[in-house]
Amino acid sequence: MTREEKSIAIEDLTAKLAGVNVIYLADTSGLDAATTSSLRRACFKANIKLEVVKNTLLAKAMEASDLNFGDLASVLKGNTSMMIAETANGPAKIIKEFRKKGKKPLLKGAFITEDIYIGDENLDNLAAIKSRAEVIGEIIGLLQSPAQRVIAALQNQEGKEEVAE
Repeated sequence: MTREEKSIAIEDLTAKLAGVNVIYLADTSGLDAATTSSLRRACFKANIKLEVVKNTLLAKAMEASDLNFGDLASVLKGNTSMMIAETANGPAKIIKEFRKKGKKPLLKGAFITEDIYIGDENLDNLAAIKSRAEVIGEIIGLLQSPAQRVIAALQNQEGKEEVAE
């Protein structure tokens, strides 16, 4: 790869990192072709962009980015796949699902809305993060709950009055 090609690749990666809130870095080395294809399909269905990247180029793109990736560049060793998603827990759930069948992919690190997670031990916590839609659903449920109890109590009271008559 020539210097010019490397420069273009770094610019492309920097552009991909711009404005992104969820980035996972995983080790997918050792996966056979069928498993890799299955992983790519699962990512595509979940609206997650999966791309194998060169560590040095990604590290330089992180440096050039406006975002603060902290120590995330320290995990850039060996084979690295970058997963870019819109939901914070999407890639973690896919990784966990694939880990039921084997030992890979391994989570190297994640960047989620300026928070840095390093190490595979964070996978369960990342998978448990609720998406925005889930949080909104819970809030709506909590707001509806008192109103539903009042309506149920009123209906129950009306039923008792009819029986008494």
